[in-house]
Amino acid sequence: MKAVVITTPGGPEVLQLQEVEDPQIKEDEVLVKVEATALNRADTLQRQGKYPPPTGASSYPGLECSGTIEAVGKNVSRWKIGDQVCALLSGGGYAEKVAVPAGQVLPVPQGVSLKDAASLPEVACTVWSTVFMMSRLSAGETFLVHGGSSGIGTFAIQIAKYKGVRVFVTAGSEDKLAVCKDLGADVCINYKNEDFVARVKEETGGKGVDVILDSIGAPYFQKNVDSLSIDGRLFLLGFMGGSVTQVNLASLFAKRITVQAAGLRTRSLENKAEIVSEVEKNVWPAIAAGKLKPVVYKYLPLSKAAEGHQLMESSKHAGKILLVT
Repeated sequence: MKAVVITTPGGPEVLQLQEVEDPQIKEDEVLVKVEATALNRADTLQRQGKYPPPTGASSYPGLECSGTIEAVGKNVSRWKIGDQVCALLSGGGYAEKVAVPAGQVLPVPQGVSLKDAASLPEVACTVWSTVFMMSRLSAGETFLVHGGSSGIGTFAIQIAKYKGVRVFVTAGSEDKLAVCKDLGADVCINYKNEDFVARVKEETGGKGVDVILDSIGAPYFQKNVDSLSIDGRLFLLGFMGGSVTQVNLASLFAKRITVQAAGLRTRSLENKAEIVSEVEKNVWPAIAAGKLKPVVYKYLPLSKAAEGHQLMESSKHAGKILLVT
């Protein structure tokens, strides 16, 4: 099969489409003939040598895919050859075929094309496991997501609105904020010319928001704490802006704030299977009902993975970038 190989750590140009061995499936895995895969920020870090795949995972990038099942391991009962699916991966999505633990496979949601389904598993599992399973965001609450036009952001806006939440977003351009508004965001803040703490306070009558989802990290930490309400929850998904900061601990005490952080890729197979099952139960019906839709910015052939990475790192996109086999 063909796969995108990271030939050496470096810039987008190190990604090369090469002929490689087909993956071998274990007894509890399925082999998926990939229709499409989606780019995630983690892929660019892996390419730079900063985010190695977990032990035993494919060395090729790609944390999600969609496609058709080509083979099933002998312990797999739910899935059969020919099923159209999408899947959460630990790696290997930038390829024509990938082996996937059966517990990380999802049916293609009703009303979504096989190709577009590749844009869903990572964002759905990330947002559901963090904002809902851990931070327990619920109807009637307020929610701020930074990077509202990102893959995570565009999904988080929609699922939060579906759940009856008032949604605040930050983004760095009017075009990106317009995308967020179209998806249902209630308060759209351009962080380049507006202080999001002041705006959040103004829009909430000084109270602050209940939950914040943040991938920026250090530069936003104290500002996030200042933007939270009493009993507020801050969830850290990453630290694109840096990982070391100073914080006024008294401000956490005063508001009884909970700070949580988690990734998805390094979780155990059992933990991922539980999240995938919860997503199918809670998120897939909303997609089937037309309440959530995939937000795809661009489709590129697998051979143009380097172009996809350049686009992602330019941050000019809104939504997901897909590589199609």
